[in-house]
Amino acid sequence: MRTRLVMAGALIGALAGCKPPPTDAAMARVSLLAPAGGASAPLPSPDTRGAVWAATDNPQRLVYGVPGQPVMVSIECQRPAAPDASLRITRHAPADSGAAALLALIGNGYIGRFPVDAREVGGRVLWQGEAPALRPEWDAMKPEREATVTVPGAGLVRLNPSPLPMELVAACRGKIEPPTMPELIPVEEPQVPLSTAR
Repeated sequence: MRTRLVMAGALIGALAGCKPPPTDAAMARVSLLAPAGGASAPLPSPDTRGAVWAATDNPQRLVYGVPGQPVMVSIECQRPAAPDASLRITRHAPADSGAAALLALIGNGYIGRFPVDAREVGGRVLWQGEAPALRPEWDAMKPEREATVTVPGAGLVRLNPSPLPMELVAACRGKIEPPTMPELIPVEEPQVPLSTAR
């Protein structure tokens, strides 16, 4: 009986040896993924009835929100009309320091996923990121239909249609020069005397 118990104990020990024990490295990975105090409670989606896009003192920046209330979303062109022109999008909602996520911009047949980080903006920590202006996913903001912006934990923002965002996107991208056409050389046609014409 004692022999059987010893063999059973050895078998259990051997099976346990198949999985490595927890390490400090594993704990470090977990601490990088989640804030020490845990993630903040998810925010509800804001009411966007009456929300509009509006120009600002900076001609390269637009803000979106209900007039007289805090801004919900903003976009800003960086290095307009340059080959590396980009658009910075900010979801004006509290973000946990050190957090990162994907912002989803969906509308008009386009789905864009842009990396955003928790950044200090005007004394607050908000979701913000950049992506090249030439990315076609920015066309989700075309004025034909509404679009949506979503960041995990920050709710869904409905973007009411407006021509302003796409005007900013187009200006940021710059003019696309038409292809150069070869110069046409005029050819003289032979003159036919009227008296011989039939």
